[in-house]
Amino acid sequence: MSPMKSSSGLDENIAGMLCYLFTFVGGIIFLAVEKRSRFVLFHALQSVIVFGLIMVGHVLSTFLPLFGPLVASMLSLLGIIVWLVMVVTSLQGKWFKLPWVGDVAEKQMRHL
Repeated sequence: MSPMKSSSGLDENIAGMLCYLFTFVGGIIFLAVEKRSRFVLFHALQSVIVFGLIMVGHVLSTFLPLFGPLVASMLSLLGIIVWLVMVVTSLQGKWFKLPWVGDVAEKQMRHL
């Protein structure tokens, strides 16, 4: 558990977990609110990117005539698994980086 507080007044691990708990929206809220904690900013960026990509994938899957429903189902399953893993790991105070998405989030943090 992290003893540090975020700009929101919450413990870093709680704020990081909330970034994922409310998926895309939680990430956007903490990107707007957080000014101090790199941990929370990283998880907020990662949440926005990963769940944004999953949402775009869902939209694009509607254009696939035969395999669209299968792709949408697979994306839903992926979203649930990522959501569960990230809620638990951020609550534990871990800097868990998702493949590809974590690297993009890290690069974006350098610009904040």
